[in-house]
Amino acid sequence: MNPIRINAETLTMTLAEQIDEKVRTLPDDLAREVLDFVDFIEAKYAVRSASEQDLQQAQASAMSHVWDNPTDDEVWNDL
Repeated sequence: MNPIRINAETLTMTLAEQIDEKVRTLPDDLAREVLDFVDFIEAKYAVRSASEQDLQQAQASAMSHVWDNPTDDEVWNDL
């Protein structure tokens, strides 16, 4: 097992700063995995700000006439 290394700088850094520091050392493909995992966690626990949720709801109601359009839906069904 790898021992946990804690130094004075780590103690003063925020958690976000500690994550950022570690991710910056990863190759791009591994950093992408970290980003995908963060996206997964956000979706799993519905971590969104109230403004993001409000925006999503506003978009849904504003676009419902486009999304729920039987005439256009029929055209797309034949493709």
